[in-house]
Amino acid sequence: MVEMTAAAAHRRADEILTNTRQLCEPILREAISSLPEPLRLMGGYHFGWWDSGGVPTLAQPGKSLRPALTICAAAACGGAPLSAVTAAAAVELVHNFTLLHDDVMDADQNRRGRPTVWKLWGVPDAILLGDALHALAVRTLVAGLPDRLATSAVSRLEMTVIEMCRGQHEDCRFGADRRVDVGEYARMAMAKTGSLMGCACALGALCADADAAAVSRMTTFGRELGMAFQFVDDLIGIWGDPSVTGKPANDLSRRSMSLPVVAALDSGTHAASELAAMYHSGSETASMDTERAAALVESAGGRRRALRDAEQRVRAAIAALTDVSTAQDLVALAHLASRRDR
Repeated sequence: MVEMTAAAAHRRADEILTNTRQLCEPILREAISSLPEPLRLMGGYHFGWWDSGGVPTLAQPGKSLRPALTICAAAACGGAPLSAVTAAAAVELVHNFTLLHDDVMDADQNRRGRPTVWKLWGVPDAILLGDALHALAVRTLVAGLPDRLATSAVSRLEMTVIEMCRGQHEDCRFGADRRVDVGEYARMAMAKTGSLMGCACALGALCADADAAAVSRMTTFGRELGMAFQFVDDLIGIWGDPSVTGKPANDLSRRSMSLPVVAALDSGTHAASELAAMYHSGSETASMDTERAAALVESAGGRRRALRDAEQRVRAAIAALTDVSTAQDLVALAHLASRRDR
């Protein structure tokens, strides 16, 4: 980094995320408040503003990384950060729509330390709330941008949603009974996670009236950072602390094919053979010795590979920036995303 220590970058990133939440929350609250009941109640609960009965609460907020990328990308391209706040809120709405659907597909019962929406209100209502947030994202984006930008911005956002759906479809096919290599996993992760971060940065550049080359560079920055984010997420899914993440580290018990597991199974080691036997033994609901499985993943080099690939993706993201000195906030966010514990 340019004249910034890791500790300073971490502090700066925390400030950026806090400022982003403060800027976006009024727009998000207005959007959620426009929903009919019980979607409004469920939406505010999901965002942590109130409990399941509508009583205001101080729940753990989301990271707000994606909207922060939108605002910081606009600033890095010479635009006013406030010009990108509406686009940032739209990105956050899309992200949360995917979280609602992910929780249903993964049968996750907790998010941010609280029961998920589907757990409280049922699967149909959780799916419908996700659909409603998607619609709100488009409406928010159109309402907050000048006509000359709105069409391009909406087209980019919706193409991203399609790419994310493809990535999620591929991820759902990566079961324990199907061999997956690292390259195949990386292509899935780019679609599922990298695409929205790339879109977030591109929208920021568009809000700053950046030229096509700058928009492309910002897209690359975001997509590479998204890959790093996913790889770290995979590490947290095995070795994360539930008291910090708000959800169990259950990737191994679910026999998920995350990067550390895929890399370990592809290592050709004795540990890989034992891990494969554990993954392929019995049904998906059979119990798994997760401590032993985690030790095997580490012994086979899966943890080391995921850490290495995350760092490489961060370097690739920063390399996409033309002038790092004018994009220090993006660099700070990049390092935070790759060195997080939740």
